[in-house]
Amino acid sequence: MLNIATVSVYYGHIQAVRRASLTVQRGEIVALLGPNGAGKSSLLHAIVGLRPPSEGQIHWEDQRLDGLPPYHIARKGITLVPEGRQILPTITVRDNLILGSYVHHQRNLRDLFGPMRWLLRRPEVQQRLANVFRLFPRLEERQRQLAGSLSGGEQQMLAIARALMSSPQLLLLDEPSIGLAPNLVREILATLTRLREEGLTIFLVEQDAYAALRIADRAYVMETGRIVAEGTAKELLSSTHMRRAYLGRA
Repeated sequence: MLNIATVSVYYGHIQAVRRASLTVQRGEIVALLGPNGAGKSSLLHAIVGLRPPSEGQIHWEDQRLDGLPPYHIARKGITLVPEGRQILPTITVRDNLILGSYVHHQRNLRDLFGPMRWLLRRPEVQQRLANVFRLFPRLEERQRQLAGSLSGGEQQMLAIARALMSSPQLLLLDEPSIGLAPNLVREILATLTRLREEGLTIFLVEQDAYAALRIADRAYVMETGRIVAEGTAKELLSSTHMRRAYLGRA
């Protein structure tokens, strides 16, 4: 489904990703693990067009993605849940969610700053809202609150739900567990497992290797911009290097 071939990413003269290659098959959860500064987020940004690669190719099914603007990539069914959630705190939970559908229903930009009733009237948007409220009942309870008034865990739920409002085929998540209590991390990961069971393909960047490997089918490990290991979740959980370097176990 997704094929990344020898991709390199630079920020000026600094190389963040060094000829990385990986694949994601339909219906999988694939995790990308590694320490801070390893280049994981930079690779995600290359996939969605925020930081075009300087080398290599990115293919989505039979289409080449590298070089396309981000909104074209989003329309193809690839959606990113960014690190830090990046919700809009001064509008309501519901309006944050409705904006997730905007990529498929673009009109004049000034409509973004109105009540967005034209989007809410569309039956497909109403169905998407019903679907995300089924996954996250707390968001339905709080849909008229300002998004900035939510707890950290609820904001992460909102970030994921907003991404789902675009009806993605591939969901990319950048450190969804960061800053959350362990019980909320388990809840978020359980939701990702449920989404995979419903047919969604997920590419998960995560610093908490143990949490990610509990739900992933396969994983890659990145260090200093390079892919240094790959395998099934079971294989990596049993790896001595993984246990010592990332899992805190001998």
